[in-house]
Amino acid sequence: MEFKLAAKGVKPTAMRLLVMDVLSKQDAAISLSELESSFAKADRITLYRTLKTFETHNLIHRVDDGTGALKYALCIDGCECHLKDLHVHFHCTTCKRTYCLADNTIPFVTLPEKFITQEINMVIKGLCQKCSP
Repeated sequence: MEFKLAAKGVKPTAMRLLVMDVLSKQDAAISLSELESSFAKADRITLYRTLKTFETHNLIHRVDDGTGALKYALCIDGCECHLKDLHVHFHCTTCKRTYCLADNTIPFVTLPEKFITQEINMVIKGLCQKCSP
């Protein structure tokens, strides 16, 4: 974990290492509240700042899955969070978990002249493999 932080230019503090450890053990994106519940005592502001630092340095990406709470997931190796690195997310309507589908890139969309893409988000909603019959 320490190497991954240092490779992205992030000082590996104790809290940052703990947050990286929690994120690395997730199989789905998690919210700030879910991250906070992973610690007995943690300052919400410190956790939020840690997430923002990680996002700024392309260690994690943020997912707006339409639930009203942003979720966060580790970026895969080589991701620089450019448009070409963006992938589809899947939100399970039963268990409320949001998964990164890193093998499914967001399709390229040709925009009209003078339209400039700044952000793309694609969320598919349905039942995950754990919740489907």
